[in-house]
Amino acid sequence: MDYIKLGHSDITIPRFCLGCMSFGDPASKMHAWTLSPNESEVIIKHALDLGINFFDTANTYSSGTSEEYLGRAIKKNIAREKIILATKVYFNEGHLSKIAIEKEINGSLKRLGTDYIDLYIIHRFDYTTPIEETMEALHNLIKAGKVRALGASAMYGYQFFNMQLAAEKNGWTPFVSMQNHYNLLYREDERELIPICKQYNVSLTPYSPLAAGRLSRMDWQANTLRSKTDQFAMSKYDNTQKIDTSIVMRVHEVADKYNVTMTQIALAWQFAKGVSAPIIGVTKIKYLDDTVGALNVKLTKEDIIYLDELYEPHRIVGS
Repeated sequence: MDYIKLGHSDITIPRFCLGCMSFGDPASKMHAWTLSPNESEVIIKHALDLGINFFDTANTYSSGTSEEYLGRAIKKNIAREKIILATKVYFNEGHLSKIAIEKEINGSLKRLGTDYIDLYIIHRFDYTTPIEETMEALHNLIKAGKVRALGASAMYGYQFFNMQLAAEKNGWTPFVSMQNHYNLLYREDERELIPICKQYNVSLTPYSPLAAGRLSRMDWQANTLRSKTDQFAMSKYDNTQKIDTSIVMRVHEVADKYNVTMTQIALAWQFAKGVSAPIIGVTKIKYLDDTVGALNVKLTKEDIIYLDELYEPHRIVGS
């Protein structure tokens, strides 16, 4: 496993982050395809064996059971200081208000069974709370020792810039990471958000790097429970299937050229674009093994041009 610094922080992360939305009680009705505690632990243990010690979850994934499953598995298998824990806040009463942040961090700490979070991420931009209130509340978590570093998730470039500016002007803690929607089939953030992140030395840790599996196989749909029931993924990708299928075909062609998997090409493309650690969500061990193989794939400039050139502008989707 290769490792890299998380933005301008003192935190070192592996080149992949294990996304934990796949873990949790399906009775929560968030997703029908989430894994049980034991199944989740199997995936987490294998990730650790591969050198992936960076985990991303959220306060509301499967009504908090994702955090609970992750916390239990970590406590059983590895010392707390040897892993990087990230969780998120927004989908809760009060969104990113001072009161909400103070309440939600304590809930996450309890469910995860820890006294600090390495990376605390705002899950969305809050249109209802003043930026200054949010940034000061987040900074206070740093001062209290409950959080080591701050991250943001999908938003418009100007919003992220204004939040960084508020931190800079007031001497508060800025963001060191951005978890945005970014892959070969959705590149709208290349216009503004990603350049702003580079300007601030903010690490990119994008979610959905494989476009919910559509970049990892020839068939647009898969015969899996997730593929059949993930309405959010369908809303993000299926409306542009006609124009995006040609890109998927090129991923397949480049994979054949190097005798590797489509997954590895799609992830190697991410690294070539300056991504620090894509968020990988899996429900089977074999997918983790496939993912790590991307580190051995080096795309040429010609490969990147070939993969890039068919992209057409998309409407804003996802977060």
